[in-house]
Amino acid sequence: MTGLHHLLRSARGIGRSLVIYYRGRDRRRAMDRLHARFAGPGDLVFDVGSHVGDRIASFRRLGCRVVAVEPQPALVRVLRLLYGRDPQVALEPVAVGAAPGRVTLRVNSANPTVSTASDAFIRAAGGAAGWEGQSWDRAVEVPLATLDALIARHGRPAFIKIDVEGFEADALAGLSQPVAALSFEFTTIQRDVAYAAIERVAALGPYRFSAALGETQQLAADGWRDGPAMAAWIAALPQSANSGDVYAALEPPAG
Repeated sequence: MTGLHHLLRSARGIGRSLVIYYRGRDRRRAMDRLHARFAGPGDLVFDVGSHVGDRIASFRRLGCRVVAVEPQPALVRVLRLLYGRDPQVALEPVAVGAAPGRVTLRVNSANPTVSTASDAFIRAAGGAAGWEGQSWDRAVEVPLATLDALIARHGRPAFIKIDVEGFEADALAGLSQPVAALSFEFTTIQRDVAYAAIERVAALGPYRFSAALGETQQLAADGWRDGPAMAAWIAALPQSANSGDVYAALEPPAG
């Protein structure tokens, strides 16, 4: 792929993401309602895997301070354009993992939301229904930080959102202290990652778990449950469920 071809492919992919993730008043309202259950005015939030920043926008509408964590260089430039002048948003251009260092990020230029530091994620997506046509066409080495290090730098957040395409358990391995609430993405092509992430979170404190499927922005699991019950709920999902987010809270919000 020539440099110009890559730039055009990347620009189209980012443009597509901006359209998908910023459109829709109803989606924004639903996202705000869900986030408001975990964070509010003045609270610190970590948005790990910020992509094009639609979650940043939601947390800012709620009056939160945001640490936006995004390793993709092209998306870092987008986030600086969108939020660089907001003193309540701190941008960390790093990946998050179990230990500090560097990691190879596999970039999907046409669909940057599924760029990943996990080779296992790419292998799992190969040939899987719903993942046809995905191509990780570029590799870039990026800095790797831990959640503990980010907490030391910015303070303990009220909520951590993690969406890092198969690297969720690695990210949580770098967290050694409980926070009030967090979420992490799961996929049905890598349920083992979800199980490992649930186990890690449960080891940090007496968390209860729920989940939202896809981009519904609504908790779909029947009430709040313990870790083994949450893992069993994910195990029972059909493959076509594709993805969602597990939510964990020390004191689950009412409603």
